[in-house]
Amino acid sequence: MTTKLNQELQTEVAKRRTFAIISHPDAGKTTLTEKLLLFGGAIRLAGSVKARKASKHATSDWMEIEKQRGISVTSSVMQFDYEGHRINILDTPGHQDFSEDTYRTLTAADSAVMLIDSAKGVEAQTKKLFQVCRKRGIPIFTFINKMDREGQSPYDLLEELEQVLGIRSYPMNWPIGSGRDFRGVYDREKTRLELFKGEEHTHISVRDVSGPEDPLVKEIAGEFLHQKLCEDLELLDVAGDPFDMEKVLNGELTPVFFGSGINNFGVQTFLDNFLELAPIPEPRNSTSGSIEPTEENFSGFVFKIQANMNPAHRDRIAFLRIVSGKFERGMSVRHVRAGKEIKLAQPQQFLAQDRDIVDTAYPGDIIGLFDPGIFRIGDSLSQKGDIMFDELPTFSPELFSKVTVKNALKHKQYQKGIDQLTEEGTVQVFTTIGFEDTILGVVGQLQFEVLEYRMKAEYGVDIQLQRMSFQFARWIVGDNIDAGKFRINSQLVKDKKGNFVALFENEYALRTAMDKLPDVKFLETAP
Repeated sequence: MTTKLNQELQTEVAKRRTFAIISHPDAGKTTLTEKLLLFGGAIRLAGSVKARKASKHATSDWMEIEKQRGISVTSSVMQFDYEGHRINILDTPGHQDFSEDTYRTLTAADSAVMLIDSAKGVEAQTKKLFQVCRKRGIPIFTFINKMDREGQSPYDLLEELEQVLGIRSYPMNWPIGSGRDFRGVYDREKTRLELFKGEEHTHISVRDVSGPEDPLVKEIAGEFLHQKLCEDLELLDVAGDPFDMEKVLNGELTPVFFGSGINNFGVQTFLDNFLELAPIPEPRNSTSGSIEPTEENFSGFVFKIQANMNPAHRDRIAFLRIVSGKFERGMSVRHVRAGKEIKLAQPQQFLAQDRDIVDTAYPGDIIGLFDPGIFRIGDSLSQKGDIMFDELPTFSPELFSKVTVKNALKHKQYQKGIDQLTEEGTVQVFTTIGFEDTILGVVGQLQFEVLEYRMKAEYGVDIQLQRMSFQFARWIVGDNIDAGKFRINSQLVKDKKGNFVALFENEYALRTAMDKLPDVKFLETAP
């Protein structure tokens, strides 16, 4: 029997789309995010990247160090309504130094938008993020940006998707010219032209046509570009992949859109198509089996913890992805790891640093919970029973430093700061065996800078970091693990859960250890 709550859940889940935008730095992600927010009426003015150096800062960049550097350091969450949909964008840091936080944020998304610079193609950071999405098998939608600038040919870009990432593609539209000759795009599905005029596109000019041979296409494109468009489209029809919705949903085929985020060109077409094709909130695996979003009992998991989002109130916010049921402010739920009931009294939803107290929320939504220090990344909350969702992976750091406190009297504040920043996932902490020295591991150098900045600004502690020559960390699983086997260009340490971790200076040292210990597993993520 369908209950009133079940009907409400079905209606609300069908409206929702929760996705992350993944890209390399400078591909235009912040600009694209802001243009999407503009369509939802969430912001009145998009702060352009150039304007950030003045008084305006991009909506998704709120931490002081982000404003100084003009990059996104933390993952923000933005929610807005558009054409009957409730959209949750997980804005992931594009800077390579923050990829661990980015990786974890991808676990809360149901799909991903991959943004590619038409001149640079598939770059290193995009590859890493793509692999995390690929492992989860989530749908990936591609927006090829900056078509109004000189770049690679569309064919080369599609070939790169296949060669570098191993994913087939289906262009939903096709560019007419590029760079200074960019005239717009031809929509293959709706057989229409979207015209590019080179200024802010408050009113997009769209013309319906009978097909690429339509005289209007020739008139707008000019003879040379018109002929090229016809040849390109014919080749795509003959040699390209057919559109296959099942492959899209399995992450095997990516729909591709061409446009220019900064000129607002192609963004609305992309958004309309995306909302039609992207999946609604998905079921999640747990110790109690697969949990459907329409299951009436509320459940969710913490995928991120952020301290001091509001400098005026030294607070800690746990970001929770709702998996099932209806969230209601003030409800009591079971904190499964702690084994006790807690009341969710101050839930918040976000537009970057702007927050509203939320009374109700549904599967797919992200809410911020005030955290008095009880939550950890990966915690499950459940209205009924001890549901525990699959554990979030810990990724292998690539840079390491020994840390000491400059003022020994500040040790208590130092310990509090390190504990909180570790729980947020800013750094990973390892302890040497015997000497009990503290070693910090990060994915990129900028994380060390953020650590120093926040320890000083938020905890009043000056720390000294001494860089170490290690480049790899591997979690070691096996019997009779002997620290003596890790003396040459490597060191055995323990993570915060007491697992053995070996740090290596180079690949040769890693291979040597693996040869010496054939019965031991060397894992890239924590067991």
